[in-house]
Amino acid sequence: MWPGTYLHCFNGFDCFQPGVIFYNSAMQLQLPEASVEAQRASRLLHNLIATEIRLQHGWISFARYMELLLYAPDLGYYSGGAAKLGKDGDFTTAPEITPLFGATLAHLTTELLVSSPALQPQILEFGAGSGQLAYDILTELAAEAVLPQAYYIVELSAELRARQQLKLQAFPQVQWLDRLPESFSGVVIGNEVLDAMPVELVLRGAEGWLQRGVGLSEANADGGDGQFIYIDRPAEPALIAQIPDAESLTVGHLTEVHPVAIGFMRSLGTMLKAGQGGVALFFDYGFPAAEYYLQQRDQGTLMCHYRHHAHPDPFYLPGLQDVTAHVDFTAMAVAALDTGLDLLGYSSQAAFLLEAGIGKLLLRTPPENALAYLPQANALQKLVSPAEMGELFKVLAIGVNAELPARFASHDRSHRL
Repeated sequence: MWPGTYLHCFNGFDCFQPGVIFYNSAMQLQLPEASVEAQRASRLLHNLIATEIRLQHGWISFARYMELLLYAPDLGYYSGGAAKLGKDGDFTTAPEITPLFGATLAHLTTELLVSSPALQPQILEFGAGSGQLAYDILTELAAEAVLPQAYYIVELSAELRARQQLKLQAFPQVQWLDRLPESFSGVVIGNEVLDAMPVELVLRGAEGWLQRGVGLSEANADGGDGQFIYIDRPAEPALIAQIPDAESLTVGHLTEVHPVAIGFMRSLGTMLKAGQGGVALFFDYGFPAAEYYLQQRDQGTLMCHYRHHAHPDPFYLPGLQDVTAHVDFTAMAVAALDTGLDLLGYSSQAAFLLEAGIGKLLLRTPPENALAYLPQANALQKLVSPAEMGELFKVLAIGVNAELPARFASHDRSHRL
């Protein structure tokens, strides 16, 4: 995409303008068509973002654009009414695949609480999606008669909170929060949370690093808002500090940095330190910094998901698609360590779940009962297979006055961070 500017066209025709790169998603992506109502909601969000761009003198950072895409009240992807999870949504997460994921975390949570006296019998989940993970954890804990005193959910989306409240109405332990509490002691769980936090795009230019933001093309002939385009500005050095050996990357290298997620990790560290005992587990897809910024990944990791189709265009149907980036786990770990937390472990999802006992839980269903066993075995395979989620997804464990059971050390990759 270097050295031109990237412009998305909605009009169904090829676009060309000297010095500007145009991309017609409607023709080239061949994605499922949105309903008239969904398109109307998308247009409202487009207009809202366009208004902010004009108020900010023609430019907003990509992180701000992504924040509005995902979280603008009533219109953003996570705050609107679009189906997001499962076969009718845009993507599927581990809890949607099998209840074995939540059951495994339930048993590990109990083990952590018993082995670490500083931890209070509480769980905090950040960004609970449909509520399925909380439901599976609490169902398993109820069956074992070890329900926590409280299960807190920090949820920014009113629409998702309503779904969670319906799903979890049988569990009075659940309480919803609008933000992280000032202090917390217990177990924190974040499944595919960090990848949903807004990122900044930065580009290595011929004369230094540039911050890629979003502006508007000229208004349409009918007087409507122009379309979104990328506009690059010189980047502040602090924004590039996350990238190791940044000056060694070649001109045209586009990547993401994660100031929002780093800020979140620092707030989390402050919260756990104030609570004097806690473990936080983050499941997500990503890499350590040494792999994240490899030359072979010179167009970054930003990806969009629309009705189970993946594509690279964040300007397509604003508010109707998820926009994510892989996680720089090194940056997350460093932010946690900076607040005084301990790095308890970092491993592949496959190794973590197997050490946590997911295989034993599968065997509660006898293999001889093929009708019941095989669907669960196939679901487990998706979570742990290197060809599926097992290797791409990682688990970062951080905490204070606590540690993981010793068996997790055999597959620990903390030295790679």
